[in-house]
Amino acid sequence: MTMKSLLAATVLGFSALALPSAALAEDVFDAPVAARQANETGLQTAIFAGGCFWGIEGIFSHTRGVTSAVSGYHGGNSGTATYRQVTSGTTQHAEAVQVTYDPSVIRYDQLLRILFSVGADPTLHNRQGPDRGPQYRAAIVPVTAEQRAVAQAYVAQMERSDVWDKPMAVRVERHRRFFEAEDYHQDYMLNNPNSGYIRRWDAPKVEALQAKFPQFYRARFRTG
Repeated sequence: MTMKSLLAATVLGFSALALPSAALAEDVFDAPVAARQANETGLQTAIFAGGCFWGIEGIFSHTRGVTSAVSGYHGGNSGTATYRQVTSGTTQHAEAVQVTYDPSVIRYDQLLRILFSVGADPTLHNRQGPDRGPQYRAAIVPVTAEQRAVAQAYVAQMERSDVWDKPMAVRVERHRRFFEAEDYHQDYMLNNPNSGYIRRWDAPKVEALQAKFPQFYRARFRTG
């Protein structure tokens, strides 16, 4: 089991895991401003995967223009869309977040820049932070043709940039059905602020969002 799986087990009534008293979160990057900007109108939906969905949900729940951020599973089928099965790493699902946003406030390409600046390292293969396995892969899941064009252009731009010294591992995946995660995973950062995992790995991501993108940071956690 991963560190996250063991910590999550406390929610299910199993044994707790003691965390070290001092630890650091993932690196923060200066992801480039997208050369290919999204052209969208009206509320839009996008899906992102970048390791533990608690942290990715937390980042976008604090992002202006985001009206909803829902944790769930993407990539596999309905029969394996449960936390117990997804954490096995054999379901093809990734822990993912479905984001609804207003492009008049924040564009899709700006969401991508936030994701890869403070949310996930796009060079890591099947892992983020302490978590290992394909369920923790970094993936962009475009829902529309415009999102796909922007996502593909942005991955290519990241590859050409001098921000990362390793090749991109993040993939642009085909959109399939998104399955909402169990209720206890929703708004997890808001409901479990003293969780050892949240304090160590995810709260620093929101702090980095505030520091690097003050124009997009929202102090209030948007639930749902």
